[in-house]
Amino acid sequence: MTQPGKKPLGPLEYAVMQIVWERRQATAEDVRLELQQEQEIKESTVRTVLKRLEEKGYLDHDVDGRTFIYRPRVQPENVASKQVRGIIDKLCRGSVENLLVGMVDDELITPAKLRELAERIAKAEQQQKSARRRKKPPRK
Repeated sequence: MTQPGKKPLGPLEYAVMQIVWERRQATAEDVRLELQQEQEIKESTVRTVLKRLEEKGYLDHDVDGRTFIYRPRVQPENVASKQVRGIIDKLCRGSVENLLVGMVDDELITPAKLRELAERIAKAEQQQKSARRRKKPPRK
């Protein structure tokens, strides 16, 4: 078994995951009916995609009679961060800083918002340090 969510999602896989995330669990037929609203898709294709997602570590399933009921193994936030990591590696030579500079240059985020985020991160780090100090047992 691969590490959950390690391999990136393709467009159809992502669409299937969106359905499973929204429903919290879904059968192949549930997924096919949802996808059918946007595009014609065969049940065998949906089953193949669900199996592939399970092999990649994105889904688990239970069996009810002869029906597989799929549920997510990873949260959307975790998938998003892995997808962003892939973009950073491919387009920004692995530099988060290059990505952020590009976002500021393209006005996707303001320098003020970045400062605000930096302050929030520093505050969270300080709270974590304080919590760790409180948990340490006294020395004898």
